Amino acid sequence: MKSLKKIMIAIVVLLSANAVQAQIKNVKTQKAKIYGNCGMCKKTIEKAANLENVVSVNWNKDSKIAVLTYDAKATNQEEILKRIAAVGYDSEKIKATDAAYQSLHTCCQYDRK
Repeated sequence: MKSLKKIMIAIVVLLSANAVQAQIKNVKTQKAKIYGNCGMCKKTIEKAANLENVVSVNWNKDSKIAVLTYDAKATNQEEILKRIAAVGYDSEKIKATDAAYQSLHTCCQYDRK
């Protein structure tokens, strides 16, 4: 009986945590091509772009396409792509500086156009 009670409490806590989690408001979703090579690129791109409750980016290493979901009142596609370029990754719209690109791990240095 005690274990059932503990399970029920755990379920309530988990459900409460999900309900409290805020979602992105004023949602706009766009796609952008971002150059990179591997899983390490994915982590770096997404970490640079994601802002809790404001921006969520999911980059696909095979297609090189990122889905940008963001609060259109808080930011825009250009600002997100600038943050990604700052860590060394070119997109179709914004090019990273040579210094930022050179700072990437060698496996992450894609062929630049």
